[in-house]
Amino acid sequence: MARLTKAQREWRPGMPKKRRSTKVMFASTVLLLEAFVMFFATLVVFGLRRGEFPPALILGVGIALSVVMVLACAVLNKPWGLALGWILQVVLVLTGVFEPAMFLVGALFALAWWYGIRTGIRLDREAAQREREQAAWEAAHPDQAAGPQPQSP
Repeated sequence: MARLTKAQREWRPGMPKKRRSTKVMFASTVLLLEAFVMFFATLVVFGLRRGEFPPALILGVGIALSVVMVLACAVLNKPWGLALGWILQVVLVLTGVFEPAMFLVGALFALAWWYGIRTGIRLDREAAQREREQAAWEAAHPDQAAGPQPQSP
């Protein structure tokens, strides 16, 4: 027997679909892209600076940061999830200590993160306003809210 998720257990016929947050979607996209960049930057540092740092340390820290960035996507809807995302932005910029190009790459990703969060918040706010207006219109026009009725032949 398949295990149902909480959302599946609580679903009832006629329930409206819960709207997904655009802010979380944008933030997840940026974090996933950063995880790929972090992985490849790890390989760059491993190849270029193997004599300066222990190879196990380079690979361990780099891959761990990539995994944390991927796992952070799962907690972005929690109150502390965005704070974790900002911390990861700072960490990505600070990887420039090991590979100077990462200062620029990290700063550009931090800018993308900020823009995605800012724009996502605005789009979520506009969507919520549209939903409120739609609900008010449907309450004022109950005969038209159901949509066109199929005609029988």
